Amino acid sequence: MIIQEIPAAIAREIQVKPYQVEAVIKLVDDGNTVPFIARYRKEATGELNEEQIRTIEERLHYLRNLVKRQEEIIRNITEQGKLTPELSTAILNCSKLQELEDLYLPFRPKKRTRAQVAREKGLEPLAELILAQQLTSGTPEEAARNFINPQQEIDSADAALAGAKDILAETICEQADIRAAIRQRLWQHAELVTELAVPEEAGKDFLNYKEYREPIKRIPSHRLLAVNRGEKKELLKVTLSAPHEDLISFITRKVITGHSIFREVLQDAIADGYKRLLFPAMEREVRAQLTENAEHQAIRVFGLNLRQLLLQPPLAGHTVMGLDPGYRTGCKMAVVSPTGAVLATGTLYITMSAAQQETAARELLATINRHGVTLISIGNGTASYETEEFVARLIQEHNLPVHYLITNEAGASVYSASKLAKEELPGLDVSIRGAVSIARRIQDPLAELVKIDPKSIGVGQYQHDVNQKELGNTLDQVVGSSVNHVGVELNTASIELLKHVAGINASVAKNIVTFRDEHGSFTSRKQLLQVPRLGQAAFTQCAGFLRLHNADNPLDNTPVHPESYHIAETVLAHLGCSTTALKDKATLQNLQEKLAAVNTAALAEKLQAGEPTLRDIVSALGKPGRDPRADLPLPLTRKNIVKLSDITPGTRVRGTVHNVTDFGAFVDIGIKVNGLIHRSELSYKPFRHPLDIVSVGDILEVIVINVDETRGRIGLSLKQAADSNTGVK
Repeated sequence: MIIQEIPAAIAREIQVKPYQVEAVIKLVDDGNTVPFIARYRKEATGELNEEQIRTIEERLHYLRNLVKRQEEIIRNITEQGKLTPELSTAILNCSKLQELEDLYLPFRPKKRTRAQVAREKGLEPLAELILAQQLTSGTPEEAARNFINPQQEIDSADAALAGAKDILAETICEQADIRAAIRQRLWQHAELVTELAVPEEAGKDFLNYKEYREPIKRIPSHRLLAVNRGEKKELLKVTLSAPHEDLISFITRKVITGHSIFREVLQDAIADGYKRLLFPAMEREVRAQLTENAEHQAIRVFGLNLRQLLLQPPLAGHTVMGLDPGYRTGCKMAVVSPTGAVLATGTLYITMSAAQQETAARELLATINRHGVTLISIGNGTASYETEEFVARLIQEHNLPVHYLITNEAGASVYSASKLAKEELPGLDVSIRGAVSIARRIQDPLAELVKIDPKSIGVGQYQHDVNQKELGNTLDQVVGSSVNHVGVELNTASIELLKHVAGINASVAKNIVTFRDEHGSFTSRKQLLQVPRLGQAAFTQCAGFLRLHNADNPLDNTPVHPESYHIAETVLAHLGCSTTALKDKATLQNLQEKLAAVNTAALAEKLQAGEPTLRDIVSALGKPGRDPRADLPLPLTRKNIVKLSDITPGTRVRGTVHNVTDFGAFVDIGIKVNGLIHRSELSYKPFRHPLDIVSVGDILEVIVINVDETRGRIGLSLKQAADSNTGVK
């Protein structure tokens, strides 16, 4: 492959037109970010979405590395004087790094192998004679006598043949076509086999894999990662089982072409090479590829779950009480205003003596009434159930106009001990900061969760077993994509939120906040150009994703990019309006009616503007300041507690999807443990992954199908709940 062929190759892979790929490559090479390209360069890319653009970026990096590696290999083989026109063509025709490395393997510098020792003893001509398979009379020993050389420790014909076999074993097993064929057959027929490497008591967490085997082509990622974990802990012995005799026979048929006197010698060399060289290398390669595939799937699922969690709709306008439950140290309490300001803090001892519980109830009630608390956020950690029971009883006894919900507190302790938390909440104890986080994360999940390392949020599977660099890169992309999708209020955003905006890094984000503190609130997007180290290029990338609620120009509170303000103003003028119409509710409603009737294709032609951009502008003008998360269902809130004893098979319950894995979805149904909808209970319709059916944050109506109180497990069914709604199966 040559550099010029890359756009066409990527276009074929992802089934788009070459001009679209070429446009993305140019935009990426010019320093544009993926969110910016996806949102504001639709005419150039033919409206490729963010996922397609990221795929192009990833494949571009891979194929450029491939071309670079091709050049290195051709140069190395040329220096050895072994490059032929046929080999050069084969190298340049490679589209995968694995194919390329297979071709290079015979020429790669190696440690001193048995074959290399035999070559040093002058036995390569004998190996070539045997491989030519042209001698049909005599015996191998007679042919090998010419290579006896006591000075090289070759004292007999058998010793010469043994050395030649070592050369043949390595030569045959390094042939690219043989390696590719064996690799393909292993992927079709090999099985992963595990057994316990320790007594059952020591390996109790892995008893499912005591005597386990599964075809590698069917093994799901979560099982592969579980097996890898057991092997890493030295609790499991893991091997790859394959039809070795069939594979050796395949190589034999491919190599032995006639009836020479060396047939048995070649058979011995092939069997030895397969067992000693080829299969061990293939086993390592297959295991590594299985792990890479499983990690990629786990990271993908983590990313999709994280995106859904970050995009949960905010419960805005509430004065929220955050409760971080605990036993011995008490339940930490923090009340925050609708803007997130801390109004009150304290510690409640609700699991202690009756007197302490009574004191806690009085303090809780007084705090709710004093600050007008309308919503209580209870962390789902230790003592969550007892805290929920306490709160529900208080609401019922005093008929309070307050709801509560159970909040996933994963990462709250990580945040509360962080440098950022100390800077944001300097006067508060570390334990109280956790309660503040639990309260704030339901007011605006995105703004609060970006402060926490995504790996600590708890919506993945085996996140500690996968490639941490790849995981970190993927999660950073997900956070950035989510932040740019929602948009950021420039005058209230934290450094942590701002640094995920396209074109803004951590140091520029800090400069923005410093500028805001020194000069007061921004009144225009253009003021960003006065921020140190935020030049025109960065402004172009970030401006469209930043919002100003009280800007001088109402367009600054929309996703319309400043470079397109003239188009937006022309559209408004065409409708007999001006930008002031975006500020007044009455005029905005009238404008929305006019915008709904706009023929964007005709107007784009009249204004000589791109139709995709005009479409986005018309949509943005109709909803200035709109939060895209507002279209999603709000989280479930409750007033009454549900007890485990209330849950019996057949009970219909509502719950919120907490996590989605390869094997199903965990659902918070309002009790101490989450229920599991196994993938077999998600839908009667075929699907590839549970994420095709449900997402984190979805509110579902499900039926309880089994309860195991001793193991703390609840089985749920979504498809049976649908059955009872429709009356059919």
